[in-house]
Amino acid sequence: MKKITRKDFLRLTGLSFLAAGAIEATRAVTGQSPSAEPSAANQKAQTVRWGMVVDLQKCQKEKGCDACIRACDSAHNVPQISDPKHRVKWIWTQPFKTVFPFSRSSYAEQSDANIPVPLMCNHCDSPPCVRVCPTQATWKREDGIVMMDWHRCIGCRYCMAACPYGSRSFNWLDPRQALAHINPDFPTRTKGVVEKCNFCEERLADGLSPACVGACPQKALVFGNLMDPQSEPRKLLRKRFAIQREPELGTGPSVYYLV
Repeated sequence: MKKITRKDFLRLTGLSFLAAGAIEATRAVTGQSPSAEPSAANQKAQTVRWGMVVDLQKCQKEKGCDACIRACDSAHNVPQISDPKHRVKWIWTQPFKTVFPFSRSSYAEQSDANIPVPLMCNHCDSPPCVRVCPTQATWKREDGIVMMDWHRCIGCRYCMAACPYGSRSFNWLDPRQALAHINPDFPTRTKGVVEKCNFCEERLADGLSPACVGACPQKALVFGNLMDPQSEPRKLLRKRFAIQREPELGTGPSVYYLV
Protein backbone atom coordinates (compact mmCIF):
# COMPACT_ATOMS: atom_id res chain seq x y z
CA MET A 1 0.00 0.00 0.00
CA LYS A 2 1.27 3.43 -0.96
CA LYS A 3 2.46 5.50 1.95
CA ILE A 4 0.58 8.80 2.41
CA THR A 5 2.98 11.67 2.76
CA ARG A 6 2.34 14.79 4.80
CA LYS A 7 1.81 16.69 1.55
CA ASP A 8 -0.82 14.20 0.40
CA PHE A 9 -2.54 14.35 3.79
CA LEU A 10 -2.76 18.13 3.68
CA ARG A 11 -4.10 18.03 0.13
CA LEU A 12 -6.84 15.53 1.07
CA THR A 13 -7.71 17.53 4.17
CA GLY A 14 -8.01 20.70 2.12
CA LEU A 15 -10.31 19.01 -0.37
CA SER A 16 -12.49 17.79 2.47
CA PHE A 17 -12.87 21.31 3.82
CA LEU A 18 -13.69 22.60 0.34
CA ALA A 19 -16.37 19.95 -0.09
CA ALA A 20 -17.89 20.77 3.28
CA GLY A 21 -17.87 24.45 2.41
CA ALA A 22 -19.57 23.78 -0.92
CA ILE A 23 -22.32 21.83 0.83
CA GLU A 24 -22.94 24.65 3.29
CA ALA A 25 -22.95 27.21 0.47
CA THR A 26 -25.52 25.16 -1.43
CA ARG A 27 -27.69 24.95 1.68
CA ALA A 28 -27.44 28.71 2.14
CA VAL A 29 -28.59 29.39 -1.41
CA THR A 30 -31.31 26.75 -1.60
CA GLY A 31 -32.52 27.20 1.97
CA GLN A 32 -32.13 23.50 2.73
CA SER A 33 -31.57 22.50 6.32
CA PRO A 34 -28.89 19.94 7.27
CA SER A 35 -31.65 17.99 8.98
CA ALA A 36 -34.35 16.19 7.02
CA GLU A 37 -36.82 16.85 9.83
CA PRO A 38 -39.10 19.88 9.31
CA SER A 39 -38.50 22.76 11.68
CA ALA A 40 -40.98 23.80 14.32
CA ALA A 41 -41.68 26.98 12.33
CA ASN A 42 -42.58 24.96 9.24
CA GLN A 43 -44.79 22.68 11.28
CA LYS A 44 -46.76 25.64 12.61
CA ALA A 45 -50.03 26.03 10.74
CA GLN A 46 -50.02 29.17 8.62
CA THR A 47 -53.37 30.94 8.47
CA VAL A 48 -52.48 34.07 6.49
CA ARG A 49 -50.35 34.54 3.41
CA TRP A 50 -50.98 37.79 1.60
CA GLY A 51 -50.94 37.66 -2.18
CA MET A 52 -51.93 39.57 -5.30
CA VAL A 53 -53.79 38.55 -8.45
CA VAL A 54 -53.40 40.78 -11.52
CA ASP A 55 -56.04 40.50 -14.25
CA LEU A 56 -54.12 41.42 -17.41
CA GLN A 57 -57.29 41.65 -19.50
CA LYS A 58 -58.79 44.28 -17.21
CA CYS A 59 -55.44 46.01 -16.87
CA GLN A 60 -55.36 46.71 -20.62
CA LYS A 61 -58.82 48.25 -20.89
CA GLU A 62 -57.44 51.73 -20.29
CA LYS A 63 -54.32 52.18 -22.39
CA GLY A 64 -51.47 54.02 -20.75
CA CYS A 65 -53.02 53.86 -17.28
CA ASP A 66 -50.46 54.13 -14.50
CA ALA A 67 -52.81 54.86 -11.60
CA CYS A 68 -51.40 52.00 -9.51
CA ILE A 69 -47.84 53.24 -9.94
CA ARG A 70 -48.71 56.83 -9.08
CA ALA A 71 -50.67 55.78 -6.00
CA CYS A 72 -47.83 53.60 -4.75
CA ASP A 73 -45.19 56.27 -5.39
CA SER A 74 -47.24 58.88 -3.56
CA ALA A 75 -48.02 56.66 -0.57
CA HIS A 76 -44.42 55.52 -0.09
CA ASN A 77 -42.40 58.59 -1.08
CA VAL A 78 -40.81 56.85 -4.05
CA PRO A 79 -38.43 59.36 -5.70
CA GLN A 80 -39.07 60.38 -9.30
CA ILE A 81 -35.66 60.03 -10.95
CA SER A 82 -35.57 60.10 -14.76
CA ASP A 83 -32.09 58.60 -15.09
CA PRO A 84 -32.69 54.83 -15.55
CA LYS A 85 -29.38 54.06 -13.81
CA HIS A 86 -30.65 55.67 -10.62
CA ARG A 87 -34.34 54.86 -10.94
CA VAL A 88 -36.16 53.64 -7.83
CA LYS A 89 -39.24 51.51 -8.41
CA TRP A 90 -41.83 49.75 -6.27
CA ILE A 91 -44.31 49.07 -9.09
CA TRP A 92 -43.26 49.28 -12.72
CA THR A 93 -44.16 47.73 -16.08
CA GLN A 94 -42.38 45.63 -18.68
CA PRO A 95 -43.59 43.99 -21.91
CA PHE A 96 -45.27 40.60 -21.56
CA LYS A 97 -42.67 38.95 -23.80
CA THR A 98 -39.91 40.11 -21.44
CA VAL A 99 -41.68 39.13 -18.25
CA PHE A 100 -42.86 35.72 -19.50
CA PRO A 101 -40.36 34.75 -22.22
CA PHE A 102 -41.11 31.02 -22.04
CA SER A 103 -44.83 31.46 -22.72
CA ARG A 104 -44.20 32.45 -26.32
CA SER A 105 -44.75 30.10 -29.25
CA SER A 106 -42.70 29.93 -32.43
CA TYR A 107 -45.73 29.00 -34.54
CA ALA A 108 -48.41 31.37 -33.28
CA GLU A 109 -48.57 35.14 -33.27
CA GLN A 110 -48.78 36.41 -29.74
CA SER A 111 -51.07 39.45 -29.66
CA ASP A 112 -50.18 40.28 -26.07
CA ALA A 113 -46.40 40.15 -26.52
CA ASN A 114 -45.95 43.88 -26.03
CA ILE A 115 -48.66 44.67 -23.50
CA PRO A 116 -47.27 46.24 -20.30
CA VAL A 117 -47.33 43.96 -17.27
CA PRO A 118 -47.35 45.58 -13.81
CA LEU A 119 -44.53 44.21 -11.68
CA MET A 120 -43.65 44.43 -8.00
CA CYS A 121 -41.93 42.41 -5.28
CA ASN A 122 -43.31 38.87 -5.44
CA HIS A 123 -43.09 38.37 -1.65
CA CYS A 124 -41.81 34.87 -2.25
CA ASP A 125 -42.58 31.95 0.00
CA SER A 126 -38.87 31.10 -0.11
CA PRO A 127 -37.19 34.49 -0.69
CA PRO A 128 -33.52 34.23 -1.71
CA CYS A 129 -33.00 37.89 -0.78
CA VAL A 130 -33.64 37.09 2.88
CA ARG A 131 -31.11 34.26 2.96
CA VAL A 132 -28.22 36.38 1.68
CA CYS A 133 -28.74 39.54 3.77
CA PRO A 134 -25.84 39.73 6.26
CA THR A 135 -27.58 42.14 8.65
CA GLN A 136 -31.15 40.76 8.58
CA ALA A 137 -32.27 44.07 7.12
CA THR A 138 -34.74 42.09 5.04
CA TRP A 139 -36.88 39.34 6.49
CA LYS A 140 -40.11 37.44 5.89
CA ARG A 141 -43.05 37.91 8.21
CA GLU A 142 -45.34 35.07 9.25
CA ASP A 143 -48.01 36.40 6.89
CA GLY A 144 -45.62 36.10 3.94
CA ILE A 145 -44.69 39.76 3.47
CA VAL A 146 -40.98 40.29 2.80
CA MET A 147 -39.98 43.37 4.76
CA MET A 148 -37.14 45.90 4.75
CA ASP A 149 -35.48 47.68 7.69
CA TRP A 150 -33.67 50.66 6.17
CA HIS A 151 -31.83 51.34 9.42
CA ARG A 152 -30.16 47.94 9.24
CA CYS A 153 -29.41 48.05 5.52
CA ILE A 154 -25.70 48.58 4.87
CA GLY A 155 -26.08 48.88 1.11
CA CYS A 156 -24.18 45.71 0.22
CA ARG A 157 -26.83 44.91 -2.44
CA TYR A 158 -26.55 41.15 -1.90
CA CYS A 159 -30.36 41.04 -1.87
CA MET A 160 -30.48 42.71 -5.28
CA ALA A 161 -28.08 40.14 -6.70
CA ALA A 162 -30.11 37.29 -5.20
CA CYS A 163 -33.54 38.50 -6.36
CA PRO A 164 -34.28 36.89 -9.75
CA TYR A 165 -37.08 39.37 -10.49
CA GLY A 166 -35.26 42.70 -10.26
CA SER A 167 -37.73 43.84 -7.61
CA ARG A 168 -35.28 45.87 -5.52
CA SER A 169 -33.83 49.31 -6.09
CA PHE A 170 -30.73 50.96 -4.65
CA ASN A 171 -30.62 54.61 -3.70
CA TRP A 172 -27.51 55.85 -5.45
CA LEU A 173 -28.64 59.41 -4.75
CA ASP A 174 -30.45 61.07 -1.87
CA PRO A 175 -34.06 60.14 -2.73
CA ARG A 176 -35.49 63.03 -0.73
CA GLN A 177 -34.08 65.48 -3.26
CA ALA A 178 -36.35 63.93 -5.91
CA LEU A 179 -39.61 64.28 -3.98
CA ALA A 180 -41.93 67.12 -4.93
CA HIS A 181 -44.35 66.20 -2.15
CA ILE A 182 -43.66 64.11 0.94
CA ASN A 183 -46.22 61.86 2.60
CA PRO A 184 -45.62 62.48 6.32
CA ASP A 185 -47.24 59.16 7.23
CA PHE A 186 -44.46 57.09 5.62
CA PRO A 187 -40.72 57.37 6.27
CA THR A 188 -38.39 58.67 3.58
CA ARG A 189 -35.18 56.81 2.81
CA THR A 190 -31.56 57.88 2.56
CA LYS A 191 -28.76 57.43 0.08
CA GLY A 192 -27.10 54.01 0.19
CA VAL A 193 -30.05 51.75 1.09
CA VAL A 194 -32.19 49.26 -0.82
CA GLU A 195 -35.97 49.52 -1.03
CA LYS A 196 -38.92 47.73 -2.62
CA CYS A 197 -42.68 47.07 -2.49
CA ASN A 198 -43.92 46.10 0.97
CA PHE A 199 -47.51 45.13 0.01
CA CYS A 200 -48.55 48.29 1.89
CA GLU A 201 -48.08 46.58 5.24
CA GLU A 202 -48.69 49.90 6.98
CA ARG A 203 -52.15 50.08 5.37
CA LEU A 204 -52.91 46.44 6.16
CA ALA A 205 -52.28 47.22 9.83
CA ASP A 206 -55.14 49.75 9.61
CA GLY A 207 -57.45 47.31 7.85
CA LEU A 208 -56.96 48.93 4.42
CA SER A 209 -56.06 47.37 1.09
CA PRO A 210 -52.80 48.28 -0.69
CA ALA A 211 -52.76 51.71 -2.33
CA CYS A 212 -52.35 50.26 -5.82
CA VAL A 213 -55.47 48.09 -5.41
CA GLY A 214 -57.70 50.98 -4.43
CA ALA A 215 -56.33 53.25 -7.16
CA CYS A 216 -56.89 50.85 -10.08
CA PRO A 217 -59.92 52.13 -12.06
CA GLN A 218 -60.46 48.75 -13.71
CA LYS A 219 -60.19 46.74 -10.47
CA ALA A 220 -57.49 44.67 -12.14
CA LEU A 221 -55.55 44.18 -8.91
CA VAL A 222 -57.04 41.85 -6.32
CA PHE A 223 -55.38 41.41 -2.93
CA GLY A 224 -56.15 38.92 -0.20
CA ASN A 225 -55.27 35.90 1.88
CA LEU A 226 -54.03 33.02 -0.28
CA MET A 227 -54.58 30.62 2.62
CA ASP A 228 -58.32 31.37 2.66
CA PRO A 229 -60.21 29.32 0.03
CA GLN A 230 -63.01 31.89 0.10
CA SER A 231 -60.81 34.95 -0.45
CA GLU A 232 -61.17 36.88 -3.71
CA PRO A 233 -57.71 35.87 -5.01
CA ARG A 234 -58.46 32.18 -4.44
CA LYS A 235 -61.85 32.46 -6.17
CA LEU A 236 -60.21 34.02 -9.22
CA LEU A 237 -57.45 31.42 -9.30
CA ARG A 238 -60.09 28.66 -9.38
CA LYS A 239 -61.93 30.25 -12.31
CA ARG A 240 -59.13 31.56 -14.52
CA PHE A 241 -55.79 30.34 -15.79
CA ALA A 242 -52.95 32.11 -13.99
CA ILE A 243 -49.19 32.24 -14.41
CA GLN A 244 -46.35 33.34 -12.13
CA ARG A 245 -42.93 34.78 -12.79
CA GLU A 246 -40.46 31.91 -13.18
CA PRO A 247 -42.00 29.57 -10.58
CA GLU A 248 -39.49 26.93 -11.64
CA LEU A 249 -36.89 28.77 -9.55
CA GLY A 250 -38.61 27.47 -6.42
CA THR A 251 -39.12 30.88 -4.83
CA GLY A 252 -42.92 30.53 -4.57
CA PRO A 253 -44.13 33.97 -5.78
CA SER A 254 -47.23 35.40 -4.12
CA VAL A 255 -48.22 37.40 -7.22
CA TYR A 256 -50.32 35.71 -9.93
CA TYR A 257 -51.27 36.95 -13.38
CA LEU A 258 -54.56 36.02 -15.04
CA VAL A 259 -54.19 35.58 -18.81
